Amino acid sequence: MSEAELITRVENGVGRITLNRPKAIHALNRTMCETMIAALLAWRTDATVQSVLIDHAGERGFCAGGDIRMIAESGAGDGVQAKAFFLAEYRLNALLFGYPKPITAIVDGVVMGGGVGISEPAAVRIATERTTYAMPETGIGLYPEVGGGWFLPRLPGQTGVWIGLTGARLKAADTVALGIHTHFTPSEGVEALKADLLAAPGDPAAVAARHAKDAGPAPLAPHRAAIDRLFAFDTVEEIFTALEADGSDWALTQLATLKTKSPTSLKVTLRHIRQGAKAASFSDNMAVEYAISGRIGGTHDFQEGVRAVIVDKDNAPRWSPADLADVQNSTLDALFAPLPDNEKWTPLP
Repeated sequence: MSEAELITRVENGVGRITLNRPKAIHALNRTMCETMIAALLAWRTDATVQSVLIDHAGERGFCAGGDIRMIAESGAGDGVQAKAFFLAEYRLNALLFGYPKPITAIVDGVVMGGGVGISEPAAVRIATERTTYAMPETGIGLYPEVGGGWFLPRLPGQTGVWIGLTGARLKAADTVALGIHTHFTPSEGVEALKADLLAAPGDPAAVAARHAKDAGPAPLAPHRAAIDRLFAFDTVEEIFTALEADGSDWALTQLATLKTKSPTSLKVTLRHIRQGAKAASFSDNMAVEYAISGRIGGTHDFQEGVRAVIVDKDNAPRWSPADLADVQNSTLDALFAPLPDNEKWTPLP
């Protein structure tokens, strides 16, 4: 890794982590995750560090996800590199989630997949008008991990199920309304906000509140009742049936979107969100995700999704099975099966 892909330093009592891989929209690789872990562990016991700020360089976005191409290439073989990446990434997610000092994440732009994983655990999560949030994994044969099994079921009503299944892209008015992000600040005010954070490192929530503006009306608001009604089922087939029976333009648009996704991924996602709602802890959820992610990289649909969306870019994946009815429960059971004790994911001490 070029040293410039991630910049860590301490400024006036703030531990600063800046993603600096703009050509890849700051997509995370294993070394970036391990570098963040090292900094966070050092700052955890450093009395001079009062809070942490995670941001990004440039204007292309906060973080578009993880190194999907590497995961696919590794998954097509022995999967060793992919599992090593997931081990580091999920340990980073859990370290952030339980961190003893307040963390601020400024997601000024695209925040998807792995970017959600490093921003959602922060106590203060600031969106701007350039923010676009999504968990689009079902479109590449994956599922919303990096803590998605914990965060999505804890969003209001069934919005987390809708987000996870459809891969819907949300702007700040919706993300703030749903609690995905805690504050909205116009992008032109971000530098002033950062300056104030450095001036008052001990209370980032108060600083964010001073800079917060109204994000405007939430476009999703008129559909919230429909989401709660139509996505409340425990099988994807029932959700499809409910959407079709509803017959509204909005419901049929959601159904059409879902029909483009991997049927296996849809079923994995719904089971994961429903089980994640009952998880005893964030770490318990991450252990489940590590087991699933270590297996799903070698599956047909993930390999095909990456080919269609990232490699060939024809956006015409050929899913197998192509129909929900042909996705076997035994396939899902195998993906979710606990790992042997000597292979299980564990958080950092």
